Amino acid sequence: MPDVVADLAEQARNLPAAERSRLVDLLLESLHDSPLAEVEAAWAKEIERRVAAYERGEVQTYAAEDVFAEARRIAP
Repeated sequence: MPDVVADLAEQARNLPAAERSRLVDLLLESLHDSPLAEVEAAWAKEIERRVAAYERGEVQTYAAEDVFAEARRIAP
């Protein structure tokens, strides 16, 4: 009985490095599709919630210049 995984691994070893890297990324993504989709959906919902709160004027905002000045003060 042929070892499909070993055959695929052998074929993958013959790919250029960039293609092997792409293959690894695709395989890893396939292992985490469901949780990743759930996380993305949760973030989409959170983004909608935050934008709606901003549009209703319910959040305190800060000027970018002030944020960057504070960041420079904290971590020169």
